[in-house]
Amino acid sequence: MALAVPSTLTPSKISAYTSCPLAFRFGVIDGLTGMPSAAAATGILVHRALQFLFSAHDKGERDREAAHMGLDAALDEPLGRELLSRLALHESQELVLKARARVLIERYYELENPDEVHPIGLELDLRARLGAIEAHGIIDRLDLLPSGELAVVDYKTGGAPSATRLGSRLGGVQFYAFLCEQVLGVRPALVRLLYLRDRVAVTAVPTDQAMRGFRQRAEAVWAAIERACELDDFRPCPSRLCKRCAYRSQCPVFAIDRGRSGPALSAPAHLPTAVPAVA
Repeated sequence: MALAVPSTLTPSKISAYTSCPLAFRFGVIDGLTGMPSAAAATGILVHRALQFLFSAHDKGERDREAAHMGLDAALDEPLGRELLSRLALHESQELVLKARARVLIERYYELENPDEVHPIGLELDLRARLGAIEAHGIIDRLDLLPSGELAVVDYKTGGAPSATRLGSRLGGVQFYAFLCEQVLGVRPALVRLLYLRDRVAVTAVPTDQAMRGFRQRAEAVWAAIERACELDDFRPCPSRLCKRCAYRSQCPVFAIDRGRSGPALSAPAHLPTAVPAVA
């Protein structure tokens, strides 16, 4: 039986589908909430803290104390309280999570001086047509550079990728560059990934070639998703990401670990359409 195709395509959906089609189905098609990981919760809280830093403080006020106050505000708002509640951490584990968030905030200051930043958009929600697809993305930060050009900035709280995996990570910010060009009428001059944990900043220029590559990859992923929905064919793709997956309790790969004699779901007859890698 065919499944409903998602209404939009986002960077996170592209990443989710190419990482594991079955996890994509659980989260996007079936709408399962899943159990958040401590790492994901930490990332959300740090993003909120940095959003507060720029939205509540002018230049000259964006010191470390202000950023840590932003984290306190993020922890105290309903979203922060809900995240910690759902994780059901012991007191010591919660202290570790908060300490890790504070370390990431400290490391942010090793990557840039926030008083030199001129943000014109925070958590900027943009939508545009990509052929028959509605592309949707939320940009962490859109900066106005001294030259008058724009720069897209994306915070990352996980590890920096190897050189061989960097291209796929840049795909998300190229997506954001496309949205800016379509909605604002201006292509950003730069896209930047700030890997807070490893204190690594990656900068790229969204060239015509990069934009063509993004389009090809996005259209290929969308075609694969449509085919998977038509055939109800979403296979698990076991990898190192499984240990942090929010859907382990539903995944047939881990059925034996849960003491079951068989898989929770019947395995599809064949793999989904392959998605070509585009540099």
